[in-house]
Amino acid sequence: MTTTSDSDDETQGTKTTFSTDEFLSGLDAIFDAHQAATKAEPYLLQAMTNAENAGDDAGLLTVLNETMGFYRSHGKHQENQWIIQRALELGLKMRIDGTEAWTTTLINAATGMRAAKQYDQAKDLYRQALESARTTLKPTDRRVAALHNNISMLYSETGDLEKAQHELEAALGVLEASSVNAEADIDVASTHTNLALVLLQRASGASQAPSGRDELLRQAMAHAAKALRIYETGHLQHSAHYASALAGYAQTCFAAGQFAKAVATYRKALDIIVECYGKDTDYYRITAANLAEAQHAADAMKEHEQRDGHDDGAAQGKETRDETAPATATTPAAAPSTKQTPESSQSTESSPSSVPKPRPDIKGLKLARAYWQTYGKPLIAEKYPDYQGRIAAGLVGHGSECYGFDDEFSHDHDFGPGFCLWLDDEDYEAIGDKLQADYEALPQEFMGFGPREQTARAQGGSRRVGVFRIGDFFESITGYRQAPPAEKPHEWLLLDEPTLAAATNGEVFADPLGLFSKTRQGFKAMPDDVRLSLLSRRLGMVAQAGQYNLPRMLKRGDGAAAWLSIHEFASNVISLVFLLNEPMRAGYMPYYKWQFKALRKLSGMMFAVLPDVCARLENVLRLSSAACFGGAGFGEGGKGSKPAQEQVQSIVEGICVSIVDELKREGLTDSDEAFLEWQRPYVEAHIGGGDSVLRSL
Repeated sequence: MTTTSDSDDETQGTKTTFSTDEFLSGLDAIFDAHQAATKAEPYLLQAMTNAENAGDDAGLLTVLNETMGFYRSHGKHQENQWIIQRALELGLKMRIDGTEAWTTTLINAATGMRAAKQYDQAKDLYRQALESARTTLKPTDRRVAALHNNISMLYSETGDLEKAQHELEAALGVLEASSVNAEADIDVASTHTNLALVLLQRASGASQAPSGRDELLRQAMAHAAKALRIYETGHLQHSAHYASALAGYAQTCFAAGQFAKAVATYRKALDIIVECYGKDTDYYRITAANLAEAQHAADAMKEHEQRDGHDDGAAQGKETRDETAPATATTPAAAPSTKQTPESSQSTESSPSSVPKPRPDIKGLKLARAYWQTYGKPLIAEKYPDYQGRIAAGLVGHGSECYGFDDEFSHDHDFGPGFCLWLDDEDYEAIGDKLQADYEALPQEFMGFGPREQTARAQGGSRRVGVFRIGDFFESITGYRQAPPAEKPHEWLLLDEPTLAAATNGEVFADPLGLFSKTRQGFKAMPDDVRLSLLSRRLGMVAQAGQYNLPRMLKRGDGAAAWLSIHEFASNVISLVFLLNEPMRAGYMPYYKWQFKALRKLSGMMFAVLPDVCARLENVLRLSSAACFGGAGFGEGGKGSKPAQEQVQSIVEGICVSIVDELKREGLTDSDEAFLEWQRPYVEAHIGGGDSVLRSL
């Protein structure tokens, strides 16, 4: 961060700016000094603050992308979830879709989700990244190859090895097309090695017939050998990546029963590992263990050949046959298995009893996701395979579980196994009714919960789970099938914050088309003019209820009116805090029941604006009984209401001062006036639109 000042104008003060180049240079210096473990995270978090303070969205997006990579590489997957969400929301707010920056952000987000084993979200993000790359990157751009390689890793991790192979083949095609000399290109070599390993995995599958296994092994050997030839042609044998290519070739030889060749190649790999990394590494230990295993198999084969009267030359002849030929001459030894002994296929399930099934301590969103994974996803794959890439799933809308606020007391109504399936209009016309019937036929009990308890208000057109048209779903909550356009601020102002909160909460488990998420994000992207207009209104009500009417009602001795003034003050302050934190990042204030729960959650988030207001508001409410009605019955020990009244009014004024300080920090005012009504013109001066509905009278 850099600071500039105008020495000719003392009233201008200092202006905070953010330099992306300086940020990246500083980060490189930390990594170059091998201090990333202790210094990178604080540096990244401070850079986020600096970029935010400078109002530099592009700089902030750069910091978030770097942070995604750092958290992923250091296994901080939980922390990374918030960073990923924030980066995606910022990119949407900046409207950078159709740019390289958006493609890069999608790739980083998807890779972070893959590392966190959030595979459904990762697939959706990778799909969006591929679509974006088609328009933002050239077909021969190596970032496209890297994208295919990352998707291949996702498919490998989820057991879809055939798709993993196809993605690697796509990556190889991009690399070969973009290479000046593909016969000496280290990236091409690495991809050949990766292809060999995936083909080996496919060959080891129990469903493979002998002929199919032989063909897969032949292909694996060809790719592994090709990788080594590229390293030799390019004189790259001292590269650390060469060790991986050698180990991949050795593994292929082992699978093909060429144990002596596997031993020799593993030894070469160990030499490179020692040269590049030393012996005290997991890389060395794993490769050494593989060498020992290969040596044991080679020794066993040699003993077998000698017992059968064959000389070493005959055995060696088998080991040196054409490396690309089908590996059928020898029977490979079985590699040690890491799988547990399978249980008996006999069912161990007990007969039904009156003993209730134990319920896990699980939130409704996690229950919904598990129910979707167990029953919903297989249902679509089996009965609607043509629509697998088109149906969105998740849980959004009314209900405490959609906010993540449910507990054991929430289970008595509108709670239980269930999720939403969202379809576009055309797909709903084709399969909507049938899919709803199939959804209703799913098991009603799951993980000890169910059947789902549904009140009358959550049935029929107001149902909270099942199959929906995307437009119908949002219309049932907001009255709009999609968010109003920015040029119609009066329509935005008709939508209260709890309604918008219900339309944008919850989680999306899968969204192949991205249509549901795009519609949902539209409601989250409140136009800034509307946000500023609402901020002005909240400032007026905070001033009227807390700074003007509260002390007047207390002086009059009207405790009930004073109590209602405190309620209006608190509700408007909570709304104001959410608006200052911006809906795209913090969401919206929910309805009254969950306002403090949501405010506590927001206040605990990193970089939250006005994080201490929540505790001060709760203190006001704690004191309000004594302040409004006084007496020993409210714990005042007979002192009456005056001490509590003074304390409440002091806290109220302190909160208002903090709000002014935040308005000044955000550049929305340059006035020190603590009476918030007088801050409204300063805030409204930043409204760009000319619609009169946006401004106070």
